[in-house]
Amino acid sequence: MNMLESSVGRKLVMSVTGLSMIAFVLVHLLGNTTLFYGPDGINAYAEALHRFGALVWAFRLLLLTVLLLHVFYGIQLTLENRAAKPRAYAIKSSRATTLAGRSMVWSGLLIGGFIFFHLLHFTLQLINPELAAGRHFDSLGRPDVFMMVVLSFRKMPVSLLYLGALAALGLHLMHSLQGAVQTLGLNNERTLPKVMKAGVLAAILIFLGYAAFPITVFTGLLR
Repeated sequence: MNMLESSVGRKLVMSVTGLSMIAFVLVHLLGNTTLFYGPDGINAYAEALHRFGALVWAFRLLLLTVLLLHVFYGIQLTLENRAAKPRAYAIKSSRATTLAGRSMVWSGLLIGGFIFFHLLHFTLQLINPELAAGRHFDSLGRPDVFMMVVLSFRKMPVSLLYLGALAALGLHLMHSLQGAVQTLGLNNERTLPKVMKAGVLAAILIFLGYAAFPITVFTGLLR
């Protein structure tokens, strides 16, 4: 039987794709910390990435494929679970009744919408084109990504939008990390509470890491 014909197989795909995207989120966060080193940090980082040209776009297409697989099987499993769930479901696990667990579909949809906005904003630079890095250059002739990011986050609606999306990401990660570990069989009854706490802690740290960018810019700590 095809692995994807079983719910276990589809959950495995969900776990692998989810963990892959979490790895990207962490690497992306690490790269973004160059913002705190000023124009010489993030502008040099962006220039180094663009030297890879086609490889960067190939990676983006691969990441898009991973994302689409995650979304497709996530929706499919959610619909199957709802169809199979009895009307009188007396006993609910603590994991299933958490806010993060109940909001997985909605937080996932919000994240998907935000990714689309983020690509238009900072990758394709179609939102606020007057701030686009491709139109402004630093003293070394590099696209001024630093200026684009700082002037964007000085706008309250933009900063609030990013913080709201990051809150959705944090909720989604809390449940995703716990679910992935369970699906891969890396936990047991003794370690489950630790896994749940680790998932919450990791989600909070990722949220705080990304939230530091709009907060430090909007409050004037980073100029």
